[in-house]
Order: sequence, then structure tokens, then C-alpha cells
Amino acid sequence: MKDIARQLGVSVATVSRALSDNPGISRKRREAIQAFAREHNYTPNTFAEQLRRSPQSPPKVIGVIVPEFVHYYFSSILTGIEQEANKRGYRIMVARSGEHYERECEICRQFMHDKVCGIIVSQAKDTVKYDHFISLANAGVPLVFYDRICPAINASRVVVDDYMGSLKAVSYLIEKGCKRIAYYGTDMNMEIAKNRFNGYKDALYKHGLTLDESLVRVCDTRADAERITPVMMRMDNRPDAFFAVNDDTALGILYSVKRLRYVVPDEVMICGFTNDTRAVSCDPMLTTVEQRGIEVGEQAVDILIGLVEGTLPRDHAAKRVVKTHLVVRGTTK
Repeated sequence: MKDIARQLGVSVATVSRALSDNPGISRKRREAIQAFAREHNYTPNTFAEQLRRSPQSPPKVIGVIVPEFVHYYFSSILTGIEQEANKRGYRIMVARSGEHYERECEICRQFMHDKVCGIIVSQAKDTVKYDHFISLANAGVPLVFYDRICPAINASRVVVDDYMGSLKAVSYLIEKGCKRIAYYGTDMNMEIAKNRFNGYKDALYKHGLTLDESLVRVCDTRADAERITPVMMRMDNRPDAFFAVNDDTALGILYSVKRLRYVVPDEVMICGFTNDTRAVSCDPMLTTVEQRGIEVGEQAVDILIGLVEGTLPRDHAAKRVVKTHLVVRGTTK
């Protein structure tokens, strides 16, 4: 509006009233300003307008921080968030941290500036300081974590039953005759990593097997799996199965063992964790733990709106767990 006012030699207030079709501005001037705006593709910022008119009450806009868009699980959670928010009369503002702490901090500051009514977030992999989340909580901004939670504050969260999903998957591999099951996971600075590793470890103990540290690797991408797996398969006492923290990694394992001419699942079994669309587009199709991301997103929105509208107490952290399900396909017997 400032640009229009400068070009036409009028005040910003005149432009604003003309674009709102205010009869206090002459018809001739209104039409001239409106025509100029159309010619220059001007559209009003409804979000800014809402902030201007209601400075004391936050607009019905939810900030969402996603580590990556390319991962099926995060995109499915985002689908659930958008669907539930739209159904409840809220809009979402989405930003990607790219798995970087600094970018995550920047997004939090921007969301505060934009006065979102609350934030739904999965923290970045390299986040080990939580001052930005603590600042939001101290400022009274409702926070709901999903998938990767912040251990430093007692905030509301929605997670899948990572421990049980891992326990059941590894138990299934053992029941199918596997004795040396390799584990590919993430750094232990995140609760999700600890829970899945503990499920793997307890499944071994439950079935009378011992933990072999040589079978445990920090590996959570396909590229890393393709680099690490050939080394693992050349061990004197090689793995007879792999359990991976996500399907992307599991597909890297599958590609690698097939290149080494091992037969899946007769010689090597593989299980992932996600159940994304690629799990059925490989040969053989991937056995994996289904995470139900859409439900995670819906539950996160339900909690956040409850905090915003006062149906849930802000001094109590809501904690919800979405059940996982083992989907058995061709990479296991």
C-alpha cells in the first residue's frame, strides 16, 4: 500500500480505504486506486490485517516446524496437521528446519514475531540446546512436540510407541530364526533413538541373545546404509538380519545386500520403520513398522487447539502415544 500511495501521490490511509471500497473516498479515486492495484497484482495480506485488527487475540494460525519435507513420515504428519487444522477453522504456517539448530531458532523467532497462536514442532537432529523452546514456553506460547521431543521442558507431545514397535519387529526377526541382527539407528541425543534402541536391545535379551556392539551402527540414511552394509556383510560372523530406524535406510540395506548377491529373505532378512510408499515399490517388498503419521498430526493439532482455546490446562503437559503396527512383506520370511 505504501508503494501504491507513493506512485499515486496519496496517503496510505487513502489507499487502504479505497481498497476496502470505503464510500468516504470519491468513486473516481477509489476506482483509480483499485485499477492500479489490479494492474500491479496487489492482493491484501489477510494475516497482517487480522493481526492489525485484533492485536490482543492471536489469529487462528498454527506454526509448524518440519525437519524435512522429503521424508514420507514428516509429510504424512503434515497432511494430518493440515487436515485437522482446516476442519477446526485454523490455518497453518509451515517452515523447514533442514535438521539445523540455528535455522530452528530463527523459525521460532519468526513465528513469535508473526504471533502464531501456538507451535507444533519436531526438533532438528543437531539440536542439543533448548533455549529457544524454553523462551517460547516462558512467553506463554503453546508448544506441542511430535516424533522428536524436547527433554528439557515438560511440554505436550505426540509420539508413536517407538519402544514397542522396535521390540515387536526385532522379536519377529528372532522368531523367524535370526541370531545376529544388526541395528542401524540415530545418535542417542534424541529420545526417539533411545526408545528404538532399547526396544532392539530388550528383544535380544527377552529371547536369550546377547548384545553385540559390532552390530550396532549410527546410520539413518540410504547413502550411509549403502556405505556401511558391505563392510558389515564382510564380517567373519556377518549379520543374518538388519533392523533399520527408517525405510530409507532399510532400502539402502536391501540394495547393498542384493548387489553382493545375497538372497533376501533366505540369507538375509530386513525390517524398516515407517511404511512409506517405497516399501511396496522394491523387490522384494519391505517388511516395516507402520507409524501412522496422519494420526500423529491430527492428535498434535487436537492438543494444540485445546491449549489455545482453554479446554486443556496449559500447566499440564498432554502426552499421547500412537500405536505402531508391524507390516510383514517379502524381506522377511
